[in-house]
Amino acid sequence: MAVIEELIRQEDNGTISFGNHLMDEKKKVLDFEVNGDLYNVKTFSEITKLEKNGKMVLEAVPGATVHNFVMDEKGSKFTVEGAEDAQITLELDPETEYKILIDDVNVGKMKSNLAGKVTFSVELQKGASTVAIEKIG
Repeated sequence: MAVIEELIRQEDNGTISFGNHLMDEKKKVLDFEVNGDLYNVKTFSEITKLEKNGKMVLEAVPGATVHNFVMDEKGSKFTVEGAEDAQITLELDPETEYKILIDDVNVGKMKSNLAGKVTFSVELQKGASTVAIEKIG
């Protein structure tokens, strides 16, 4: 895997890839359009943040590079890489239970808070990890 030099791009399969965890200075891209939605990305070594239509979608601390990100009413799926372990926050449906899978291993269930946020950690020292968040029920 490689960082996203242009900071955000739409892939051939319709997913988006974004972030560059190797940058020392914060950079951003505003109003990147995908299927009528506007995405903003802010990224550097300390944080990567994705917003869709002005609403937070994903935040990674420290910064990360996210590949093939897709989100729908059932959850989200993506691959993430970084220089060190990352804390990922996703904004999903409020007060909803989700199953979290990292590298196809079920690491447990988590209920989103009133704002719909779910936060979990991903070990990235071995390289990239695939993450899937699936709504239960």
